[in-house]
Amino acid sequence: MTIPFKTIRARAEKRKGGPKALQKLLPPKPEAKALAKMSDDRILAEMTKRVFSAGFAWSVIENKWPGFEKAFLGFKPGPLTLQADEFWDALMKDTRIVRNGAKIMSVRSNASFVREIAKEHGSFGKFLSNWPSSDQIGLLDLLAKRGSRLGGNTGQMMLRFLGWDGFVTSKDMVTCLRDAGLDIAETVTSKRDLAKVQAQFNAWAEETGLAYVQLSRICAMSAGENYSNETLARFVGGEE
Repeated sequence: MTIPFKTIRARAEKRKGGPKALQKLLPPKPEAKALAKMSDDRILAEMTKRVFSAGFAWSVIENKWPGFEKAFLGFKPGPLTLQADEFWDALMKDTRIVRNGAKIMSVRSNASFVREIAKEHGSFGKFLSNWPSSDQIGLLDLLAKRGSRLGGNTGQMMLRFLGWDGFVTSKDMVTCLRDAGLDIAETVTSKRDLAKVQAQFNAWAEETGLAYVQLSRICAMSAGENYSNETLARFVGGEE
């Protein structure tokens, strides 16, 4: 049996300098309305940014991002899906972006993925806004199967940066869950472990009334490396 969330929160508060200091480090509760209004090109842009950032220095991707926007036609799914092979071949030599062939081709696949979902639901943002946080593992499974290179942590980070209310199985967050008594591996990758994490977050959400992103952040701040509040303030809305 896992410990109550109030125990985890108390530990995080002690590490961060009290309840008020911890509160300042929490991201706001995501708004489904804002996500529903997000355009498909911004969804595809964030997908691409997370795919290229995976296993790479984020700062390099951020610095090159204006070039990415131009090279990929503003990430408008319609125009991108109409481009011939020559367009994509040329991108392999384009110095405005990071020239990783597999990741470049994932943009082509994901442009089609975004269009398909938009046709089914009105827009990709509307689709995400209607998907319940209580079934994040179902959403992650869909992203992995229908999208390109959107499995695992990449999918979680994409949802986080888009403003969808979910958890991120970062090292510190998983340490927190294991310390709380959840029987999961040190690195959560199996469907079995993800289901356990989901069930625990569903229970904590009901217990506390907090958003999943806030539960995830508090959990991460209660264990592992005790980063300074200044460092963590830069993470609000992003990684943990």
